[in-house]
This record gives sequence, C-alpha cells and structure tokens, in this order.
Amino acid sequence: MDATHGPALVYLAGIGNSGPGHWQAIWHARVPGGLWVEHSSWDAPVRDVWVREFDQALRAVEGPVILVAHSLGCTLVTEWAAQHKNDDVAGAFLVAVPDVHGPDFPAQAVGFDAPKHRRLSFRTVVVASDDDPYGSPGHAAEVAATIGAELVPIGRKGHINADSGLGDWPEGWALLTGSFPGFTGAFPR
Repeated sequence: MDATHGPALVYLAGIGNSGPGHWQAIWHARVPGGLWVEHSSWDAPVRDVWVREFDQALRAVEGPVILVAHSLGCTLVTEWAAQHKNDDVAGAFLVAVPDVHGPDFPAQAVGFDAPKHRRLSFRTVVVASDDDPYGSPGHAAEVAATIGAELVPIGRKGHINADSGLGDWPEGWALLTGSFPGFTGAFPR
C-alpha cells in the first residue's frame, strides 16, 4: 500500500498480457506500490493455473487492494472469488468482461467455459463498451447484475485496450478513483 493513494492496485491482464501501450501497463508503470500478476502462460491460459497464480500473488500483498482487471482478467477475478476469500480485497474494477461463449472468445483459453459468476463480497465496477467484439453490452449487464456490480457503459471504445487508442485512459482513471472511497491517486503522468 502506498500512503499517497490508499489501497494497492493489483493488475490482472487478459490473454496475451497487456503490452506497453495498454492503459493497464501505463498505470502500473506510473503508480507506485502496485502488483502485476504474472502467469506461466499468457497465450494458452488454463483457468485453474491462472487462479492459483493469482491467489499466490495476492497472498504476497499486505494491506487492502483494488483489483484492476481487463478482459480475461475479469473472468479470472470471478473464478478466483468463487474459490477463495481475501478480506484485503477492497474492490474490483473490471474492464471489458469477455463472453466466454461468444464467437470471438479465444479457443486456446482452457477451463473458462463455465464461469462461476456469483455475487462478489467486495465493491465491483464493470466498465463496458458498446462495440466490444469480445462481449456485448447485454453480456456486461448480465454479469454486472449477477456479481452485484455497478455497470458503467462508456460508449464505443472497442475492447477498451491499446487498439482502442485510449493511451493512458484518463476517463478510466477518473472512474477508478471516483468508484472506490479511500483511493485518491493523482492521474498517473
């Protein structure tokens, strides 16, 4: 935890990882005290392996955290929460929740085909784009309702990733800081 902004940010990227032009990677590089969850296989994720690696990484962090997930990282949060409890999780910021049954969901992702979406025990915000090729607005709304999250639609932003041209995504940072009391970080420049 960094006393300048409150809970530490724990970043969970999707399949393939988030490259240097992705808002997640930019935030992680600029905001002190955060943790990037690494996986043994970014390109061929296996649910049980990713859940174990996430849990191990999270146990190494002391104090409150906010989970900042993108794409398959969002599904990872719900899969992890179905099996584990960690009272230090103060919230989750889930961006571009994918539809694991959608036509564009990566076939190389194994074990994610029966997501364990259920009400989460921590404040959660689901951020959704109107034209995300990996998950429709209806899917995002359904997941948000099931897990007890606030749904924040942001218009047409694609998959809300580097290809969307968001850069460091100040709008997302404002959503994050406005959604979690106690997190007061300045925009990462």
